[in-house]
Amino acid sequence: MPDTPLIPEPFVPQTAPEAIEDLRARLRATRWPDAPEDVGWSLGTDIDYLRGLVAYWADGFDWPAQEAALARLPRFRAGVGGLGIHFVHARAVSLPSQPVVPLVLCHGWPDSFWRYSKVVSLLTDPGAHGADPADAFDVVVPDMPGFGYSDPPAGAPLNSVAVAGLWASLMSILGYERFGAAGGDLGSHVSRYLALDHPDRVAAVHRTDGGLPVFAGDPATLTAGERAWFAETATWSATEGAYGALHRTKPQTLAAGLNDSPAGLAAWIVEKLHAWSDGGIDSYTRDEVLTLLSIYWFTGTIGSSMRMYHANAAISARQLTRRVEVPSGFSLFAGDVVRPPRAWLERTANAVRVTEPERGGHFAAFEEPELYAQELREFFRPYRRP
Repeated sequence: MPDTPLIPEPFVPQTAPEAIEDLRARLRATRWPDAPEDVGWSLGTDIDYLRGLVAYWADGFDWPAQEAALARLPRFRAGVGGLGIHFVHARAVSLPSQPVVPLVLCHGWPDSFWRYSKVVSLLTDPGAHGADPADAFDVVVPDMPGFGYSDPPAGAPLNSVAVAGLWASLMSILGYERFGAAGGDLGSHVSRYLALDHPDRVAAVHRTDGGLPVFAGDPATLTAGERAWFAETATWSATEGAYGALHRTKPQTLAAGLNDSPAGLAAWIVEKLHAWSDGGIDSYTRDEVLTLLSIYWFTGTIGSSMRMYHANAAISARQLTRRVEVPSGFSLFAGDVVRPPRAWLERTANAVRVTEPERGGHFAAFEEPELYAQELREFFRPYRRP
């Protein structure tokens, strides 16, 4: 990335044609593994699905068109904490007399600002989408360091606590001293630490999960529902959590393969889109999947994105068990993984609103953008002020 000024400047990336041709050549030269008959997705990514996706990525997918579509979002880069940070900054379309809530949206893995690309206009201009214009937000969607178009740290990766500090600084750069925060997955952690470390600035925080449970108290005080959830989470970690263990411990080993093989990169990410989404991989068009994959490929950020798990693994139990006192809302989408009981949310946060939307999964903002936007409008409505 070029040197980044301290003040925000418009950012419109354009991939060089030779980089696109290199990607296509690699895709066409994929050395395919064998697979048992009729195994489907049961052992990981469905190779038959992957073959079709890779063939389309090589010879049908129009990345320049998708890159141009993403460029219609108001995108910028600025220096924050010594790093060049890429972000969307879209201002509200609202009635002049109405207060506007600035809102920072925090993405997770394996994604980037891509997660929220469908909801920006729904949140900035609700009146154009059949909702109340008074519910408009100023929306900021940053790529975390080492994700998308933001710089990776030169040394040790940053954890969620540090990223929350960067986002507080970014909001100051943009002129927002008080704001709301929302996120899921790693972004749930980041928005949580924004509320914990900057409670005087964060009006309210919305999350789509409660994170994985960490408990240092007396187990006898846990409710039956909480104990059942702990057991469910342990089962999920044993059957689905191997990716996270590898990210936490040996991310560079995996990065060597995924950064070299676009088919391998696709297999690693597509399996999570399938497993964590309410409708499986059919929740997305091929163009949507390949837009996400192309961002990872052309920015070369798969390794740096995984290293954040290593940084988060070193966060102390004292930090992980702090209770959020800022008003907190939770939308637990039906197709998401390891959904916590309300008792746990109330134990760990000032949970003023908990809903369970009947559609959507781990990437709800992309899977069900209208529903996700409505959840945010309703939750933040009481926290608007001039």
